[in-house]
This record gives sequence, structure tokens and C-alpha cells, in this order.
Amino acid sequence: MRPARIFASVLAIIAFSVAHAEALPDNFVSDSTITLGELSVTAIKYGEGFKNKAIASTTLGKKDIERYHIYSFKDASSMVPNLYIPNYGSRMTSSIYVRGQGTRIDQPVVGMNIDNVPLLTKENYDLDLLDIERIEVLRGPQSALFGRNTMAGVINITTLSPFNYQGSRALISYSRGNTYRIGLSTYQLLNDDLGMSAAASYSSTDGFFDNSYNGYDLDWEKAGEGRAKLQWKPRSDLRIDNVLSFSISRQGGYPYESAERGEINYNDTCFYRRTSVSDGVTVELSRERYTMTSITTYQYLDDNMTLDQDFLPESYFTLTQKRREHAVTHDLMFKSAGDKPYSWLTGFFGFYKRTSMDAPVTFKDYGIANLIEYYRNQANPHYPISWDTRQFVLNSEFKTHNFGLALYHQSTYKLGRWTFAAALRLDFEYNRLNYVSWCNTGYNTYNVADGTLYRHDEVNINDPGHQTQTFLQLLPKVSISYNFDTPQPISAFISAAKGYKAGGFNTQMFSDVLQQRLMNYMGLGSSYNVEDIISYKPETNWTVEAGVHAECFNGRIRTDVSAFYIHTTDQQLTMFPDGTTTGRIMTNAGKSRSYGAEVTIKAVPIDQLSVSVSYGFTNAKFIEFNNGRENYSGNFIPYAPKNTIFAAVNYVLPVNRSWLNNVTLDAHMRAVGDIYWNETNDEKQSIYCLPGASVTFNQRHYSLSLWGENLSDTDYRTFYFVSIGNAFFQRGKPLTIGATLRLNI
Repeated sequence: MRPARIFASVLAIIAFSVAHAEALPDNFVSDSTITLGELSVTAIKYGEGFKNKAIASTTLGKKDIERYHIYSFKDASSMVPNLYIPNYGSRMTSSIYVRGQGTRIDQPVVGMNIDNVPLLTKENYDLDLLDIERIEVLRGPQSALFGRNTMAGVINITTLSPFNYQGSRALISYSRGNTYRIGLSTYQLLNDDLGMSAAASYSSTDGFFDNSYNGYDLDWEKAGEGRAKLQWKPRSDLRIDNVLSFSISRQGGYPYESAERGEINYNDTCFYRRTSVSDGVTVELSRERYTMTSITTYQYLDDNMTLDQDFLPESYFTLTQKRREHAVTHDLMFKSAGDKPYSWLTGFFGFYKRTSMDAPVTFKDYGIANLIEYYRNQANPHYPISWDTRQFVLNSEFKTHNFGLALYHQSTYKLGRWTFAAALRLDFEYNRLNYVSWCNTGYNTYNVADGTLYRHDEVNINDPGHQTQTFLQLLPKVSISYNFDTPQPISAFISAAKGYKAGGFNTQMFSDVLQQRLMNYMGLGSSYNVEDIISYKPETNWTVEAGVHAECFNGRIRTDVSAFYIHTTDQQLTMFPDGTTTGRIMTNAGKSRSYGAEVTIKAVPIDQLSVSVSYGFTNAKFIEFNNGRENYSGNFIPYAPKNTIFAAVNYVLPVNRSWLNNVTLDAHMRAVGDIYWNETNDEKQSIYCLPGASVTFNQRHYSLSLWGENLSDTDYRTFYFVSIGNAFFQRGKPLTIGATLRLNI
């Protein structure tokens, strides 16, 4: 079914429902109303609510989060217009695409805050969380207020507060793939000024994909998370929040299927292990003329990715990447108080991140024979070589020190129904990489004429070095909004902003550098200039956006519409170098552009019925991109979907019995596509639809939900890539049926 037809059908449902709506009670409150009692970084910088702000945003409340079984940000993919978060590989591959912007590795285009902790590492984004109270997604450049790596938006996740809920909760869920989840949490007020909470959950799954090589499950996982929250209001003008959290994940992952062989079949083990800890302290002090907010955080990450990097049954090579990372951040903000025509916000932000990483690539027998000996002996058949051992290691170790400082300010002036806002951020960043690469091995050369040993060569490579990067950016944003003189809130806005994504280092290319150095010993291979390939430049964009926020029928219908145009310079793209190389490289395309539109409509024609639809359209293409071999100008940007669609109908059937209050019926549909997989645009995933449904039995102390996703059992791909000349892809999850029981004690 085409997106336009789906969209038109949902609009017809809304129009029919509104036409038959009953009289509206004066005290009507929409099911989607969000209580913003929790202190959050987006509320601090933007104020509560976004319906009159010059910004495109989506807020998912607690009811939506529980209804659609959202435990991490990935579960919200496509529910937000033009937000696409493919589920592939492992939790390490937390790629996010918004409006044609996004990358598979290194720096993200969207920032993420969890209970005011700004996550500095994309690999730490995919966390399971119990009792999420709301998810806010701000689309478009947020760099002026939030800084680096927010050029496409910000995701803010807030968990339940003991000031908003008191009691204990339990969760039990089971679904296909022998997937289960259990969770326990408690929220208590120790007195009127002090609240505390503790939450913990555990999940396990056998997954959906097997390895034909040995019959083992691939995408299995066991994960646990915990969170402790302490919130204190010692005075009416002072509030202190502290949130400590940890997460542990052990998983297989990487169910990559060979496009040529039509099966998942590889011989070496793949897994991803991650342990993360974070702590954030938020202090808010209110004075007559201003409010001061301080957010200080610490983050720790310890992970290990081990791959059969060729994903074939032959023993080519494996990669292990072990990393330990410590990071601290501090955000200090001063904001004017009171409802005055002129308001302001001024802040200082600083961060420091230290990372240690080991990334050895182990060449094995088949790889030595086919990637090294074969090419060398083809070039010089009269003196063939044979390696000393049938396995050797290309070693690389890295230490990075990364820190940044920023000053930012925003002024807002209200003139009648007009609101004018201007923001500016001065952002400085320093990045230093210390590295050492080494390899100790050897080979024999023979004389074909008499079969004797010609000579023996030792290969001893030891390459230490360091690189530094310094970035300085001015990040402006201006906006104008107008509130119409209508009975129901209607506002229009236009904005222009610069976005910025930091540059970095191509650590995954060091194995290729070593491999080519090794081939140079034999008179073959390319000569990589480490200075040229080791780093990539920052990516910047300018976005011009216009939109409308509107409500009618006492808030029973809410509509958000926006259109945008984005011009990007030095867009960062992940590519696999040509030939039989082992790594990935981040490169900068010349220029690209993206334009599109977003529509969100939520309607509650009668108290028992709600209908919602969100649609995002993006046309993202290269303007200039020539890598020296091919010209990709005019082609679509890979991995960024053209369309995202989410439509849902929910009906609450009253029962009004002591043992059952009501039954909620839900039917929804997600659709994504087309998605081009490469710069040449000769591989793509066409648009696909994933219908889902649930029936939930609700009572004050419990709810039981029977649900299903991908009810059509649609076969679709979430990822595609080419490595050493072989194409691979990952399939999406098949039809899944499950049940979830929630208890309120």
C-alpha cells in the first residue's frame, strides 16, 4: 500500500470520527495530556510544553509508552515523524536517522539525555529502562542550546518520579523467541520534601535467528538494569535530584545473512558485552529574578565487541574491540524568572572524556591464504611465499582525550502575539589520539625451480604516534512565532539554525594500515598516509523550517505540521574501502541537501476513542560527492528512509466492575521506506508496513495486555553492507505475539 493511500485512509477515519463526536464536557482533558512535574533538561531550556514553541517536537506520555511496550528509544522508531532507528547488529549499533541526517558509527546526529544525563557515546544509547514517564523528541538543529552532535535533534527520556507516583510496581512479560522481562520498582515519599525510588529489571531472549554453521542462536541476549533516584526539596526555592543507574548486557547479535548464499553461516563467535554506570546530580535554585540550574554527571562504559568480521564459514579474520571510557559533564544555566516580555537564558557547558581501546584483528588460515599469499604469489609465481604460522595478529591500541567548553545564550522577546528568539553558542572542542600499532610475524620464500628455501623474512612493525584535532564553532539560531487570535491555540513559526557534529578519528582503519604495511614488505599493497585517513572533519548544516501547531474542539484534535530544508557541508558517511580490506572508514562527502515535511494529528472524537497519525517525508540527496572513482552527485543518501508512517486507533470499552475497570483495544501500523543501502543507489529496501494490535484489561491494581507486532509477518531488511566484496543484510523481526502483566501495589 502506498504511503499517500495509507495517510488518506487515516485522515478519513479522523474526519468521520469528528463528524460524529458527542458534545464535549468543559472539563475535558485529552488522554495525551502530559504532566511535567519532573525536572528535565528540555523543560529547563525550553519551558514546559512545546505546543507554542518554534520547534518541531513529539512527546510520548506514559500511556503510549506502556501501550506500545517501549523500553528503549529503539522501540519508538517511526512513531515520531522522520525518526528512524533501525534494529540490527547489537546494542552497540545505535544508529539514528532524522530528516536524512545520520551515521552508522562514531558521532551521532541526535543527542540523548536520560534523567538529565547527556550520553556522550552513541554506543551507550540503547539502554532498557523501567517506568519511563515520557519521551520528548525535538527535531531539527538543537546545537545552539545543546551543543555538539545535536544537529538533527535531541531525545530526552525521563523516568517516573516519587513525587508523581507513590507505591510499588511489578512487570512480567513474555513473547515469541522465548523472550521474557521482569521488573520491580518502588516509589516512596519519606516526607513531604524527600522522595526516593528504586527500580530494577531483567530481560532474556533466545532471539529469532540461527547460525547455519552450528545451529546456535545468534541474537540471544541477557540484560539487566537498575536505577536509584533521590529527590529532595529542602526549601521552597531549592531542589536537588540525584539519579544513579547501571546497565549490563550480554548478547550474541550480528545475524548477518549472505546475499549470495542466502543463509547466515559463519564459523567464529560474535558477541557484544557492555557494562555502563552513570550518576547525575541536578540542583535548581530559584530567586526572584532568575533561576540557576546545575547538572553534573559522571558516566562509565566498559564494552567488548568480538566479530567474525568476514561473516563467512571460512576462517578469514576476526576483530575484537575492547573499550573503557570515563566521562564527566557539567551544565550551568541561569534563566530569567517571571512572565515578562523579555526573557533570557545563559549557560556554560563543559565535558571531559577519556577512552582506552584495544582493537586486534586476527588473520586466520583462509585469510592468510586468500588475502595475502594468493596476491603475492600471483605477482611473483617463481618465488612463492608461505607464512610461518596459519594465524597472526594485527594489534592496535588507542587512548583518546576529548574535552570541550561552550558558552551559550538565548534571548526571547514577546511583542503582542509575536515572539522573537535568538540563540548563539560558542563551542570549542579538543581531541587527542595516542596510538600504537604493531605486528610480529614472518614468512618463507621458495624457489619454484628447485623447490628450495630461498630466504626467510621477519615482519616486525611498530608504529606509535599521535594526532590532535581542534574545533571551534559558532552556532546561531533565530526564530519567529505568531499566536493567532482564535478561541483554540494556533501558532505558526519559522526558524533558521546551524547544526554541528564533531569530527573524529578512524580507529577502525588501523588494521587496514597494518595490512597494507605488511603487503609492502612483499612489494605489494597500497601505501596509506596515516595523516590523511586517520581523521575526518566535522559536519555542519543549516536548516530552515516553518510549521504550525493547532488545537480545536477544546483540544480534542491536535495538529502539528512542519516543512524543512537542510543544506549540509562535509556530511560524514561510513564506507568500506574497496578490495580485501578489514576496516570501515568515516569520510566526508562534499555537500548534500534534504527537504521534506512532517504531519502529526491526534484526535479524540469521543472520550473512549482516540486516533493518531504521524507522517514524515524526506528527500535527501548528494549535491557534491566524488570519491575520486565515482561521482555520486544527485544520488539519494543511504540509510535515510524517504517515508515514516505511524497510525493508531485506540478504543476504551468501559466495564466498571470491581475486578475490571475497562478494556482497551488498539490497532496500529508502522511503515518505513524506501531506504537506499549504498551511495550508488543500486540496492534498496522498498517501503514496508508492520501492523500491530493489542487488547488490554485494566484495573486499578493491574493491567494485562495481549499484543502482537508485525502481524503480517512481513519480510524486510534493516541493514545491508558489503565487506571484502561480499554483500550481507539483516532481516527484521518476524511476527511476534506476547503478553504483559503490570501490577500496582
